[in-house]
Amino acid sequence: MTTLRGGPHHSEPVPARFGPVQSVPLILEMAFTVLVVMIVSLALKTFVIQSFFIPTQSMEDTLLVDDRIMVTKLSPAVLDVHRGDIVVFHDPGTWADSPDLGALPQGHGLGAWIHGAAQVLGFAPSSSDDYLVKRVIGLPGDAVACAGPGQPLTVNGVELEETYLKPGVAASDIAFDVVVPRDSVWLMGDNRSNSGDSRFHRQEPGDGAVAVERLVGVAQVRLWPFSRLSLLRNPHDVFRDVPAPAGQ
Repeated sequence: MTTLRGGPHHSEPVPARFGPVQSVPLILEMAFTVLVVMIVSLALKTFVIQSFFIPTQSMEDTLLVDDRIMVTKLSPAVLDVHRGDIVVFHDPGTWADSPDLGALPQGHGLGAWIHGAAQVLGFAPSSSDDYLVKRVIGLPGDAVACAGPGQPLTVNGVELEETYLKPGVAASDIAFDVVVPRDSVWLMGDNRSNSGDSRFHRQEPGDGAVAVERLVGVAQVRLWPFSRLSLLRNPHDVFRDVPAPAGQ
């Protein structure tokens, strides 16, 4: 009979056979990190958020000259646009000729190139004249009107107490009465006396309204100057009593 021994089996240790550890040069690590940051920043700018520079007085006192704002591109693609929202949109064609628009000085040489690259990646605010900023007053089907100087703005027959207007500025210096076309919005500045908005483009397609497809997004935050850092909240109370458009 063979007796089985249950003791441990001993053998000589086998030396580890690992190759030499290869370290990645620091310059390659830095380059990879910068590349990832650039890709993420470009993706955020393209699909989620983008910053913009305010060059004019058309949205005073809500937005002042030289303010920087952050816009979310989740609206209108994903989220609804509401009356009272501040929106950035592409120039429908002739709005950039209005006197209340301007451009951010770009400088020259290397500084201009660096600033341009920062704009592309979203690190610096866009200053293109193709982008404009106004407040949504009317949605598709809304009847927006004003009887002239000293008279309130009305939406679907309801008078608005526009708390966001620049102090001392009338709701409108001109009379108008319009029904916002389908898939469009009626846009006006908060500084009505110095805003080339929907009122002054009635002769163009859309009767002054801007197609929703031209909206870039909704302004959510005032980023700069730091002393004015704040959320750009929608003034829901101004439009609280406005009914749905007739027939909807």
